[in-house]
Amino acid sequence: MEGILPIIVTGLGILLFLIIVYFAIIAMFYKKVHQGQALVRTGFGGTKVATDKGLYVVPVFHRVETMDISVKKIQIERMGVEGLICKDNMRADIKVAFFVRVNNEVEFIKKVAQTIGVARASRKETLEDLFEAKFSEALKTVGKKFEFIALYEARREFRDEIVDIIGTDLNGYTLEDCAIDFLEQTSVSHLKADNILDAEGIKKITDLTAAQNIKANLIKRDEEKIIRKQDVEAREAILELDKQLAEKEEQQLREIANIKSREGAEILKVAEEERLKSETARIATTEKVQVAEENMQRQIIIAEKNKQRTNAVETERVEKDRMLELTERERVVTLAQIEKEKVVEVEKKNIQDVIRDRVILEKGVVEEQENMKDIELSKLPIVLSK
Repeated sequence: MEGILPIIVTGLGILLFLIIVYFAIIAMFYKKVHQGQALVRTGFGGTKVATDKGLYVVPVFHRVETMDISVKKIQIERMGVEGLICKDNMRADIKVAFFVRVNNEVEFIKKVAQTIGVARASRKETLEDLFEAKFSEALKTVGKKFEFIALYEARREFRDEIVDIIGTDLNGYTLEDCAIDFLEQTSVSHLKADNILDAEGIKKITDLTAAQNIKANLIKRDEEKIIRKQDVEAREAILELDKQLAEKEEQQLREIANIKSREGAEILKVAEEERLKSETARIATTEKVQVAEENMQRQIIIAEKNKQRTNAVETERVEKDRMLELTERERVVTLAQIEKEKVVEVEKKNIQDVIRDRVILEKGVVEEQENMKDIELSKLPIVLSK
C-alpha cells in the first residue's frame, strides 16, 4: 500500500497537468466572433464560417479572416443633365440611399468569400462597383412608371417598386432597405432643347408654369380687387364713424358746458355757504380765544398771588427753620462745652488721684528705705563686738 500511494498521487498530478494544458490550448486557439462580423476559416477541414460563437484556429493548419457583415450605405444620385426621366418626360433630381449587407447565412458568406474575398467584401468601393449600375438601372426603370407629381407624392410606392425590381438576393448580398434622401424637379437650365424627351419636358414645364402663372395672376388680381373693395368699404365706414364721432363730440361739449355752468353755480353756492360757515366759526373762535385769554390773565394773576403767598410762607418757614437750626446748634455747642468741661474735671481728678497715688508710693518707698537703714544699723554693734 505504501508503494501504490505515491504512484496514484503522481498519476493524478499528471492528469491534472494534462487537463490544464488542454484547456490552455483551447483558450489559446479559440477565436470569438464580434457583433456585425463573421469569422471565415480556411485550411485543414475545409472552409468554416462562424457568425455567432467562434472557431478553433490552429496555426499552420488554419487561416482565419474576419468579414464585416454589417449594413453599408450606397447612395445613387441622378442630378442635372443626368436627372431621372419620369413617365411624363420631366426630369427629377433624386438621391436614393440603398442599405446593403452580406447575407449572414453560412452558404452566402462562403459564396462571397470565394468570389470577392473576405477583405474586399464590405468595402464601400467594392459595393459601388458591384451594385451601382444595377441600382441606377432600377431607378431609371421605376422612374418611367411614375409621372413627376405622382413620384413626388407617392414616395413609398416608388421605394417599394425599386425593392421589387432589385430583389433581396444579390449574389450573397441582401438589400435591407432603400430611402429617398432628396427629390426635386430638375432645373430647366439643365435640360437640352435638342433632346426629344427634354424638349417635351420643357414644353410641359412651360405649359404648367404658364397655367400656374395665369392662375396666380388671376388670384392676385382677385385679391387686389377684394382688397380695394374692402379698402373702400373700410374708408366709407371710417368716414361714417368720423361723422358720428363729431356729432357725439359736439353733443358731449354742449353737455359738458351745461354741466360746467350748473357745477359753477353750485360751486359758488357751496363756496358762499362754506365762507359763511367759516366766518361764523372764525367769530366764535375769536370770542372763545378772547374768553380764554381773559381766563388766562385771571389765572395768571391768581397764580402770581398764590406764588407770592407761597413765597412768603416759604420764606417764613425757611427763617423759622434757620432760627431753629441756629438754636439747636447753640444748644449742641453748649452741651458739647459742658461735656468738655466735665471731661476736663474728670481728667483733673484722675491726674490728682495719680499724683496722690504716686506720693503715697514714694512715701512708702522712703519708709522702706528708712526701715532698711534701721535694720542695717541694728546689725552694726554685733559686728563690732566680734
